[in-house]
Amino acid sequence: MRAAEIRLPEDFKTPCYYYDLQFLDETLEAINKFSRYPNFHVHYALKANCNDKVLERIAAKGLGADCVSGNEVKKAIETGFGAGKVTFAGVGKSDEEIRYALQQQIFAFNVESLEELEVIDGLAEEMNVIANVAIRINPNVDAKTHHYITTGLDENKFGISSYDMPDVLAVLKRSAHLNFVGIHFHVGSQILDLSVFKSLCVRVNEWKSWFEDRGFFLKVINVGGGLGINYHQPDGDIPDFETYFRIFNDFIERRAGQEIHFELGRAVVGQCAALITKVLYIKKGIKKNFAVVDAGMTELMRPALYQAFHKIEKLNDHSSLVLPYDIVGPICESSDVFGKEVELPILKRNDYLLIRSAGAYGEVMASNYNLRELQYFYYR
Repeated sequence: MRAAEIRLPEDFKTPCYYYDLQFLDETLEAINKFSRYPNFHVHYALKANCNDKVLERIAAKGLGADCVSGNEVKKAIETGFGAGKVTFAGVGKSDEEIRYALQQQIFAFNVESLEELEVIDGLAEEMNVIANVAIRINPNVDAKTHHYITTGLDENKFGISSYDMPDVLAVLKRSAHLNFVGIHFHVGSQILDLSVFKSLCVRVNEWKSWFEDRGFFLKVINVGGGLGINYHQPDGDIPDFETYFRIFNDFIERRAGQEIHFELGRAVVGQCAALITKVLYIKKGIKKNFAVVDAGMTELMRPALYQAFHKIEKLNDHSSLVLPYDIVGPICESSDVFGKEVELPILKRNDYLLIRSAGAYGEVMASNYNLRELQYFYYR
């Protein structure tokens, strides 16, 4: 997204999400260009954003879908992702969700515990179908990111521990209703240090050899996602997909026919949207100024949830005369703050602000807490 290109109708309402679908297309074209290594397959992580227009755009570019709930599986299929390109991850899949995914004949379940593997086996047997499964392994690689979005360490709730692997192999060997397709990893989100992915490749190679030494051929090596975006400089920011994909091509040891799968979310959609909000009141305190806006943590949860930074700009005003403001929302929670000491051109009632980089984990995490109305949407 490029802020200078935002054009809104005269009667637009706030708070609203503004989507730059043209920029989304540019990002998808970069993904497709730089992932053209043999047997590379990119899935989009619906948890980042499940807006219908966004999903239809992504499906049309040929990406698969990475889902973490039964409803995400359903949404992916409804918006054009073929069931054969859908993976289903998540630590808490219900029986109903598993049955639905089995009925749809999805590509694979990314299995996160020994007990889950046994449950999928039992349900597949009841339905007399075969379930494709990949085993999610915690690689114990530090993602060097916020501890709330680190997922690949031994103490995280995700994935199957190494001490459970003998029992996992026993289930895979005896089951007539499980088709073991490969292994799955995910170390975390908003990763900007690409050396993390080199470290992941080392662990992937170790586990791949471990399974192959025990007689299993791994068709799929799913390395997850996690590639971050630049929240401080969002204009035209397309992540370095060229280096990202090249790392996995250069450092993962593959046999003939083995596929590398990716699950990118934030890097696909993070920069294609902004949350637009209107200034309701200016409160001048003794030590600081508050700008009270009509958007809140109900529209964009990330700052309240883990103090995430989003660049904030005054719409169509680049004056050099600025003042520091705390940008706060209307929700009855002290954590309803978008930014503190944000330097902006002098604000007044009814001015509009852009909260940038809101395409990932923005709309999808919205709520109607305080009986707030759902937001409006505008598209370019």
